[in-house]
Formats: sequence, C-alpha cells, structure tokens
Amino acid sequence: MPAQPAANRSTRPALLDRLGLPRALAWGFVGLLLFMVGDGVESGYIAPFLASNGAGSETRAAVVITAYGLIVTLGSWLAGALSDVWGPRRVMLFGLAIWAVFEVLFLAVAIPSQNFTLILIIYGIRGFGYPLFAYGFLVWILAGSPANRLGSAVGWFYFAFTGGLPTLGSLMASGTEPIIGEYLTLWLSLLMVMAGGIVCLVGIRKAKGGDRLAAPGVTARQSIINSVSIAVKIPRVGLGCLIRVVNTAPQFGFLVFLPTVFSTELGFGTAGWLQLIFTMGFANIFANLFFGVLSDRLGWHRTLRWFGCIGSAVSSLCFYFIPQITGSHYYWVAVACAAFYGVTLAGFTPISVLMSLMAPGQKGNAVALLNLGAGAATFVGPLIVAVFLGLVGPGGVTIIFAALYLAAGVAVRWLRVPDQTDAQKGAAPSSELVGV
Repeated sequence: MPAQPAANRSTRPALLDRLGLPRALAWGFVGLLLFMVGDGVESGYIAPFLASNGAGSETRAAVVITAYGLIVTLGSWLAGALSDVWGPRRVMLFGLAIWAVFEVLFLAVAIPSQNFTLILIIYGIRGFGYPLFAYGFLVWILAGSPANRLGSAVGWFYFAFTGGLPTLGSLMASGTEPIIGEYLTLWLSLLMVMAGGIVCLVGIRKAKGGDRLAAPGVTARQSIINSVSIAVKIPRVGLGCLIRVVNTAPQFGFLVFLPTVFSTELGFGTAGWLQLIFTMGFANIFANLFFGVLSDRLGWHRTLRWFGCIGSAVSSLCFYFIPQITGSHYYWVAVACAAFYGVTLAGFTPISVLMSLMAPGQKGNAVALLNLGAGAATFVGPLIVAVFLGLVGPGGVTIIFAALYLAAGVAVRWLRVPDQTDAQKGAAPSSELVGV
C-alpha cells in the first residue's frame, strides 16, 4: 500500500501530458472554469432581471448591457498590454478584485436602490473584471507553456472559458433560479467567482510566466500603443479582428432579447431558456475541438468561411424563426436550433490560427487584437439590439445578424497568410496562403 501514492504521482503527470495540459498551470484551468461558471450564471437572464429591477424596460436594460460590453472590450484590450508590464499575476488579481467589489456594490446597493444611473455605472465598471482575469491567464499560458504544448494549452483555455460562460453558468442558474430566485442566484455566482479566483491564483503561484514580460524600460503606455498600431501596419490583422467581432456579437445580442421571446412569448419559462443556452454552449465546446482538427485538413479559410460565417448566418435565422413557426409545443425544435447555432459558432475556430500567422514576429500583438475583437463583441451585439430592436423588431435584428455573418464570409478571402509561413508550419495547403 505505501507504494500506491507514488504510483499515482507518476501517472498523473503522464496523463496531463497526454491531454496537452501544462502541469504547472493545471490548477489554473480548473480555477478559470469555476470563475467563468460564476460569471456566466447571469448571462441567460440578466437582461429581464435588469428590466424589472431598476432599468425599467428592455431597451434600457440593453443600454446597461451595452455599457458593460464596452468596458469588457476595454478590459480585453488592456489585459494583454498590462500583463506585459505588470505581469499576468497582478492583472488577474486586479480583475478578481474588481469583479468581487463591484458585484457586491451592484447587489447590495445599486439593485435595492432601483436607481438606473447607479446600476449603469456599477454594473458597467464590473465589466473590467472577467477580461482582466481570464485574458491575463491567457497571457500567462502563452508565456509559461512549453512550445510543444502551446496550441493544446490555448485550446484548453477556450474549453474552460466557454465551458463556464455561458454553458455551465446557465445550467447552474437553471437549477438554482427556480429554488432561490434570480437575486440570490447572483450572490451565489459571487461565491463561485471567488472560489475560482483563489483556486487559480494559489494553484499556479509558482508557475513561470506570471511576472513582468516586457523588456526593461517599456512603459504601460508604449505597450498599449503597440497592441493597437499593428492593425494599421498590417491591415489584414485589423480585418481579422473585425471578423472576430462578428463571430460572437450576435450571440451576445441574442442574450438581450431572446430571453423574453423564448421564456415569455413562447412559454418555455426562464429555466427552459437557460437550458437552451446550456445546449448551445455544450454543442459549441466539443465542436471547437472538431473544427480545429477539420481546419487542418480542409483548410483554415474554407472552414472559417463555410462552417463559421455562412453556417452561422443560416443557423442564426433558424434559431429565431423556426421555433416561432413550430410554437411552444415543440421545445425539442428550439433545442435542436440552439445546438445548431452553437456548432456553427465553433466554425470560427481557425480565426485564432490565422491571426497568429498573419503577423510573423508579432504574434503577441496579433493575439491582443484578437482579444480586443472578442471583447468588442460583447459591446457591439447589445448595441445593435439597442439601436434596431425598436425599429425592426426581434426578427429584423436577427436578419441583421445573419447579414453580418454573410459579410464576414466575403471578407475571409483577404485574410492572407504570408508565403513563408507555409514552409515554417507545414500546416495548410498552399492555396490557403492566398485566401482561396
């Protein structure tokens, strides 16, 4: 029996290696998953909750969520630049503190006051929290992972990220909301976020890559400027950022008005809507792995264009219109449409590969711009809803989202990878290098 613990210790690292998880950062992925579960708890019902708890209407709730998305965008951009000069560890700690402090203020002060301006400010500032924490950890992964595990490590990052937001977060909410209500569920999300932050920061405290990464003398201002100027110097990288915005902007926009459509108008209830969000996220998680493998064989551009852009245009229309046609008695149809949309969103997986390859020698800045696009999506989607929902209704907004996906499909042809990358990587057919 004394030999058993030693055997366990010897097999555990081997298992982590086979899974592509850097051993020193393993607890970080666990903590990130818990953190994002807590952050994702509210994603399926925050819009109607705000509308009935201080915002006053669905449109004003969309304004609050739009402001939140704008701050998320700013935080996503700053996470990479500040990690270079402050170190990912400090950036993550700062993000955790912001999330916790302003969530307490939101729940204990802003919501009870029913003051729209106070809700707007406090909930908006909390938007700095999750991107600083999550994308700070992504920088830590990039800096501390072995070169032969880098791709797998980044894949696991997105697995944990999307596994929590919105997938398991919405599932958790669907179980707790009917029992303790929406308000107490938000307090429970705070506990989950704190648990995840502690597990992550304590578990990886000795891992390399957590301290300052920039060369001596580089200031925060210089790092921030460099992370944006690449879009001007290499326009195709800027275009890739815009396509990344289109990837999930409709998803965040749907979260503003579809809760009312599915839970109230179609009669599925809040729990039914949250389970649709879980279905979408669950399908997306595993589809990410599938399309990652497929794109290496079929080609990055083709996978992105046909499965990501064109596929999402079709699935977004199905997600809204088909349940409207079939009605409330066919919940399984809505489930199938949610899964279809989640799968096609994963067709955008190759954008990460293309962004890193389009700027040889500046991969860090390209990834920072990719994060900026991811953050901007949380702002652009609700903004489109806030502007157009009253003019064209939910069906019209859905058509706008589908049109954006089609436009992105056309733009993919200009995401050209330099010829020399083919020799270096050997990962894509030569036709992919000219955006065919």
